Amino acid sequence: MTKDELIAVLRLQNIPHIGDISAKKLIAYCGSPIAIFTDKRKHLEKIPGIGSVAISGLHNRKYLHAAELEYEFILKNGISCSYFMDTSYPAYLKHCVDGPILLFTKGNIKLGNKKIISLVGTRNSTSYGRAFCEKFIEEIAPLDPVIISGFAYGIDICAQRAALKNGLQTISCVAHGLNQIYPKAHLKYVEEINKNGGFLTEFWSSSNPDRENFLKRNRIIAGLSEATIVIESAEKGGSLVTAEMANSYNRDVFAVPGRVQDKYSLGCNNLIRGQKAHMLTSAADLIYLMDWQLEEHKTAVVQKQLFVELDENEKIIYSFLQKDGRQLLDHIALECQLPVFKTVSSLLNMEMKGMIRPLPGKQYEAI
Repeated sequence: MTKDELIAVLRLQNIPHIGDISAKKLIAYCGSPIAIFTDKRKHLEKIPGIGSVAISGLHNRKYLHAAELEYEFILKNGISCSYFMDTSYPAYLKHCVDGPILLFTKGNIKLGNKKIISLVGTRNSTSYGRAFCEKFIEEIAPLDPVIISGFAYGIDICAQRAALKNGLQTISCVAHGLNQIYPKAHLKYVEEINKNGGFLTEFWSSSNPDRENFLKRNRIIAGLSEATIVIESAEKGGSLVTAEMANSYNRDVFAVPGRVQDKYSLGCNNLIRGQKAHMLTSAADLIYLMDWQLEEHKTAVVQKQLFVELDENEKIIYSFLQKDGRQLLDHIALECQLPVFKTVSSLLNMEMKGMIRPLPGKQYEAI
């Protein structure tokens, strides 16, 4: 974008009573951000949904002055700007009706055609949640996804640190301007994140991490990715808001189940019970439900060994799976009248022999 175009977009972004939806409507009617400020008032008043208060703001010079100052800040600090009609604008966010008209980024963000996952959760994470988060990212790493989170305490920073540990790109979507870091305790992670990912926001340098900004930020976390994962959440919390927004964008939502009496599993369990999220027990669940298998895995044909010798337990299990199709581990053990530990051992042997295949959610089927 040219200087004048960027200042026009900044100016539009800063005017009260003009949100992202109204801004996009104005741009569509007038043809460009610059044209909005030169168009006649009588034409602007004919645009559906654009009120007189908003139109008055378009001609207030103080918003132009503020935009010029912000432009100088952007230039001085090497911040990249992404306009919603640019090819550099995140593809999935472009499909969100209320996506920001302008994003500010720092770092080394390269989305390309990568798979993108948002991981969110409580700031009061437990050892269970952190362990699951770290294991999940280790398991998903071969697919080289981009990990999106909010750089907050708890699950957010756990996910981003795990991404860095596994060589994955990670993006911190923050609720303030890029002139500051919040929380300050996470300053030590900034350099590494900027090397392999970066920071993204819609907020100006004058914006502080206020409560309402976090709620606005959550829609960006949900909109940026193909799938949103809630790892731990109390009965109420920002992570559940993010999940709701992801659902409103028709994105896949996943939640990690926990014990019914655990405070920070209540939110996840409720999402699953209300069918607002798929249950996530491992990376295999996500890979299977998103159909994200690597191409070589998709096309590979599993060959059964010829003349395989099965012991008595394996024969019983294989016969059951052939007859009844895919089944849960516990159901296999019950129907075949075998202890679970023996069932697991037999299933593993049969998998190695190419007789069965494991499926997400501890299910198995005969090949």
